[in-house]
Amino acid sequence: MIGNVYDEKAEKLFPAPSPPPTVLCPQRWPGCTLESLAAMRHVLIDNHARYHIFHNDLKFHNHVAHRALAIYALGGSGPVIETLYKQDIKLQRAAFASPHPITTQNFVDHLGDENYYQAYTTFFAKAIQEKGASATLDEFIFSEKYNFQPGREAESQPEMLSRFIDGVLHPLIQCGHGLEFGLEGMLVEGLSLTAMHDVFIPSFLPPSLFVAQPSDSIGAMMNSFASLVLDSQSSAMPLKASSGQDTHAFSILARVLKDPSFTSKAPFNLNRQYAETLVAHGYKICEHVQKWTVDLSKPGEIERKMEECIWTSSVIYALGGWRKRMHMVTSSIFLPSLIAYLSPRAQVLLLRAYLSSVIAWFLARGRPSLNFKSFFESTSTVPNPPNNPAVPQVEGIAAQDAQTPNAFLPLIQSSIIHPDNHHAKIQRTFAHFSTIYGSRPKGYFAGTELDGAEELDGSLFVRAAVLTADYMGWVREGEEARVWSMKGFFA
Repeated sequence: MIGNVYDEKAEKLFPAPSPPPTVLCPQRWPGCTLESLAAMRHVLIDNHARYHIFHNDLKFHNHVAHRALAIYALGGSGPVIETLYKQDIKLQRAAFASPHPITTQNFVDHLGDENYYQAYTTFFAKAIQEKGASATLDEFIFSEKYNFQPGREAESQPEMLSRFIDGVLHPLIQCGHGLEFGLEGMLVEGLSLTAMHDVFIPSFLPPSLFVAQPSDSIGAMMNSFASLVLDSQSSAMPLKASSGQDTHAFSILARVLKDPSFTSKAPFNLNRQYAETLVAHGYKICEHVQKWTVDLSKPGEIERKMEECIWTSSVIYALGGWRKRMHMVTSSIFLPSLIAYLSPRAQVLLLRAYLSSVIAWFLARGRPSLNFKSFFESTSTVPNPPNNPAVPQVEGIAAQDAQTPNAFLPLIQSSIIHPDNHHAKIQRTFAHFSTIYGSRPKGYFAGTELDGAEELDGSLFVRAAVLTADYMGWVREGEEARVWSMKGFFA
């Protein structure tokens, strides 16, 4: 195993993972062993003790823990986890002490300053120990106090929820890992990472969102996941709104596609594309997303609206160019884990903020058209890796089905050892969504404002996974590795 650099406090932050909080969260694949558990824990502990959350001065994120947990969850071996860790740490920057501690009194003063990352980790570790994960999230991400404080100038407001969705949603991703795997250390890192990010336009998520509404406490149990209670609904059953006044996330996406004010004839600066998009269009994006309906009085509403966000992210990725911006997809896998820990009020705030960020990135990448009919006519649900050995004919089974009886097995096998650290994560995401939403039939999304959405069905996820593997390269099977495209779609 890699040389031990263990910190006693860090070791307590990263115990053996607990089971996922709900059945809508990703379940672990077969293959986890004592060896892979030890390797994964070592990576997380060592990374926490030795490296900063940013690997350069541009605030590019340390992805070490994400890859280690994805490979562990997919059943990858200990030696694979260790080898890829050695590869990943070549990019990392050493951790360093903060100038002084963070307290409730100076908490807001150092937001956005990466020099205080270690101090924020100490602060949040103590907060979680005293309050628990749910209360800590509710207070420091979703409360009015830590978003908008009376008497502060607009430019100095904490706006922690805006920071939570900044950085291509990496703070959300980091916290999501902590909640999915029951790892306090990942949640500590994620909350501290939130504090490191910036607010590009004041009140992109407006103060009105954080004012408590009478409906916030309605049906708290009613709006727990339907899959957690013994009722007539489950995640495999349709959870469509009963009211004709429901506005689907696809309808918001359709309006954004048709809005002439979003026309852009040139790409934004690559490293500031999200910030420049918010400056140019942030308030208009907010205006559109505010019209997305989330009605807590309807049973199953949170589960239904979460699913809308998941499909929206996956549709944008798959139909809008599968070589770009995988983070909208890889972040959405953590929505079930996050929501499981939040109050109904915070659940709504999370989903609105998430959809706002997805729409902003969609615009930042050029607002590509979404042709459902063409996509489903031109893509395959069966992977065809190179050097795929022929299998003996099985009586009564078509050759293609005998060759690949489960499409995701070769996709996952190949992704585990791909050199790109996002590849295994996005394929794990598509495999999970195929598990819970793969049976959605054609026509399930009829009735939204999004042209062609009636063509959509649950095969979207395997089709997107196959396209991803073909583009990124079947490295395990002998192809060259490719990298994600940074080009957008601009007129």
